[in-house]
Amino acid sequence: MSNPGLPPIYADTPVELVPDQIVSSFPANTFLENLAIAPDGTLFVTNHEVGEILQITPEGDTSIFAKNDGKVTGIAFAPDGGLILTGWNAEGLSIILYAAPDGAIELLATLPEAMFLNGITPLSPDLYVTADSYRGCIWQFDRTTGEVSIWLEHDLLARSNPDNPFPAANGIKRFGDTLYVSNTEKMLLLKISIDENNLPGEPTVFVAPTNIDDFAFDREGNLYAATHVYNSVLKITPAGETTVVAQAEQGAIGSTAVAFGRRTDDASSIYITTNGGMFLPPPGGVVPANLVRLEVGNPGHSFSF
Repeated sequence: MSNPGLPPIYADTPVELVPDQIVSSFPANTFLENLAIAPDGTLFVTNHEVGEILQITPEGDTSIFAKNDGKVTGIAFAPDGGLILTGWNAEGLSIILYAAPDGAIELLATLPEAMFLNGITPLSPDLYVTADSYRGCIWQFDRTTGEVSIWLEHDLLARSNPDNPFPAANGIKRFGDTLYVSNTEKMLLLKISIDENNLPGEPTVFVAPTNIDDFAFDREGNLYAATHVYNSVLKITPAGETTVVAQAEQGAIGSTAVAFGRRTDDASSIYITTNGGMFLPPPGGVVPANLVRLEVGNPGHSFSF
């Protein structure tokens, strides 16, 4: 079930649904935005609108791990087991935060020239890149020096219409020597080569049209992607072939992010967050937000430095 009025870009896409399980549900109008999973299976989920980082056990028990006086969006692990986060402060300025393993929050950087920091991922143990969904660029943050600069600004990362609220550069992940970035507003999945100095090459289009938010890779290079307003999860092969592996009936309404399990018993599962259709409600209105586990059969890829 996709929303009426959207381009039917997946109308002819093969559907091969995988086993599903709703791990935890949250009240309607909860915007679960992104997630990262620790080696012991603990899931850390950003609750975007209220600035919370939720801690969820594989069984679904939930508590508040940390809180920002603003909003939180992207999330990635630091080498010490803490979390690097993107979001806004209470004044609406873009910020990068660190949440220590005990939940203490530290401001790492304020980016007054940024517009909408979204997904974040490491290029090296202390160098992170984060997508700016409205400026149409990728920022880099060096945790060692505290310096922030533009890593890449390009038309393929930008919106086609600055008045469109849909995010452009959005999800961002590394696989090998390539950075993959979704441009949701332009319905593109991009590839950007990374050289030995962690500098970018020219972006190219990998898959189009495709409406992708966040995504994750398995060890074979297959990409599993949340489609947000299309209420589904995709599998995209290294050759660019797409299959739908979960739909609204599996709890994927408003799917926002994807991460692989890291324990022996869930290494071949992905977990997805949703917002229940807050951005573009399905017929009948916004539904509860879910954390969903999908059994995809391939173990996840963990980039090592």
